[in-house]
Amino acid sequence: MDYRQLGRSGLKVPVLSFGAGTFGGSGPLFGNWGTSDAKEARRLVDICLEAGVTLFDTADVYSNGASEEVLGEAIKGRRNEVLISTKAALPMGDGPNDWGSSRSRLLHSIDAALKRLGSDHIDLFQLHAFDVSTPIEEVLSTLDHLVRQGKIRYVGVSNFSGWQIMKSLAIAEKHGFPRYVANQAYYSLIGRDYEWELMPLGLDQGLGALVWSPLGWGRLTGKIRRGEPLPEGSRLHETASFGPPIDDEHLYRVVDALDEVAAETGKTVPQIAINWLLQRPTVSSVIIGARNEEQLRANLGAVGWTLTPEQMRRLDEASRRTAPYPYFPYHRQEGFARLNPPVV
Repeated sequence: MDYRQLGRSGLKVPVLSFGAGTFGGSGPLFGNWGTSDAKEARRLVDICLEAGVTLFDTADVYSNGASEEVLGEAIKGRRNEVLISTKAALPMGDGPNDWGSSRSRLLHSIDAALKRLGSDHIDLFQLHAFDVSTPIEEVLSTLDHLVRQGKIRYVGVSNFSGWQIMKSLAIAEKHGFPRYVANQAYYSLIGRDYEWELMPLGLDQGLGALVWSPLGWGRLTGKIRRGEPLPEGSRLHETASFGPPIDDEHLYRVVDALDEVAAETGKTVPQIAINWLLQRPTVSSVIIGARNEEQLRANLGAVGWTLTPEQMRRLDEASRRTAPYPYFPYHRQEGFARLNPPVV
């Protein structure tokens, strides 16, 4: 397993990390992701650690805290062998202070997460969404307090826009608050919006990407093919509405290119999709999920080899979409391109 710096920080993370959203799964979304109990989760953690996967990502909202609880049970007795990443900000109840990033909410959320995880600290804490109702100074000063207490060690964000991240970084620099070092973002061969603004920002400001849903919300498993119905066992029957809409023809074009590369390399479609991400700028770690040992071992096969430049080029061309304004002129007009060359 290779390890990379997490953005502009001293923390080294494995290029593959494990998403614990499958632990303790319940409800229409997380119940379809996976329902691993503590015994099953411990076995999956065993396999991860054997392979060098030491970073485990979860969130308070995953199955209403059950994911954190099961992860805590699965790592009991080996806390120093793992890195824990968790998130908060999304609603955990119907009360007025059950959502957001206010000082009250963050202090309560961290203490509750630590109790569920059975730990005295969180290695990486990320805000799960931007809270427009709370001043950024209040958010960052609270995170600073939690870092000084030793309850969290590094901070990051997830699902923020570029301006929200940049404004936060500017305020952090002004007041000497901890800077975000991670951006947990959706990025895949069929979802490359991350490249238009967030990737250049990450390069400029030193944010490492933790990629979630690298298989395009389950569409790049190798089971979806042009002209064929959705497989009966696909979780997309239940979860497709939770994810971003995908144009069918674009998906099939990408899958066709993946199939070609799979035939050349002897690797699976998911392994190729993940390996492609690992060669993209700013990516520190790709979060893989697994409902069972077989899926986990298959995903671990995405490392230890590298796609060729020609294979990368074909996948890039098959998955490329026209960027929205104001980004598309950079790729079409020579003057703009000189000022703002595309990230490759």
